[in-house]
Parts: sequence; C-alpha cells; structure tokens
Amino acid sequence: MEKVKTNAMRVLDEKMIPYHVITYNSEDGKIDGISVAQKIGRDPQLVYKTLVTQGKSGNIYVFVVPVESELDLKKAAKITGEKNVALVPMKDIEKWTGYLRGGCSPIGMIKHYPTFIDSSASQIEHIIVSGGKVGLLIELKVEDLQRITEAVFYEVVK
Repeated sequence: MEKVKTNAMRVLDEKMIPYHVITYNSEDGKIDGISVAQKIGRDPQLVYKTLVTQGKSGNIYVFVVPVESELDLKKAAKITGEKNVALVPMKDIEKWTGYLRGGCSPIGMIKHYPTFIDSSASQIEHIIVSGGKVGLLIELKVEDLQRITEAVFYEVVK
C-alpha cells in the first residue's frame, strides 16, 4: 500500500501522539473487524470498530467497540440522553465523518462528535482502530485515543 497520510494520522502527528500503522490487503472484500484481526494476526480483543449513530434528536454519536461485540443501542441511548439511537445508514457515513465504510476512524472526523469507548478498552494498554482508509489501521495507547477524541468510557456492548 502506498504511503498515505489520512486525517487521523495528520491529527495524531499534529498532537505528537505516537502510533503504529498496520496495513492489510482488502482486495478480497473481507473488511469486517474479525476478518481484519485475523489478517493482521492480532487478538480481536485489541481491535475495535468505530460505529456512528444518530439519536432521535438528530445528534450524531460515535462508539468505539470491540470487533467481536455488538453495540447495545438501549445502553447507547441511555448514556447519550436520547430516547433512542440508531446506526447511521452506510450511505451516510462519509457525509457525517468524511470517511468511507470500513475506513471510519474515531480520530479526525470532519466534525467532533461525542465519543464513547467501550469500558473493555480500559483493561488494555494499546488499541487498534481504523486509520481512516480501508486497509489501514492505527495502533496507539488507549489513553491517547481517549484524550484525542475526548471520549468517555462506558459499557456499551451487549
């Protein structure tokens, strides 16, 4: 893969936050988190996906959850103070985040949204998230991800 700087990488560079880039081949179309964890030979418990939701109010919320887990929409609604939240349709991901499906990073979105990281991440030192492009991941300290996204830790998975 060519050397590319994504918005996520530019933000981390600007804030002088260390990170490690991990690339994988996405030509087979298998870009789901579990497949990606297998491709890079890493424990799926260290690989997290970025889910973008919209509340009944119209507000956007970002959730960072383990790839093997499912976001609990009832818990998500409760912690955001919304009556309910739903995943943003795939066709709208780029409009809200600036990223394409499968390459949505919690870092460097076109706008800052309230972000919640599943509390399981507080038990690990490093986390792997999308780097802002399909085939590109970023590994960084959990505390750095939390700080740069201004995220709050909550138990948000089923």
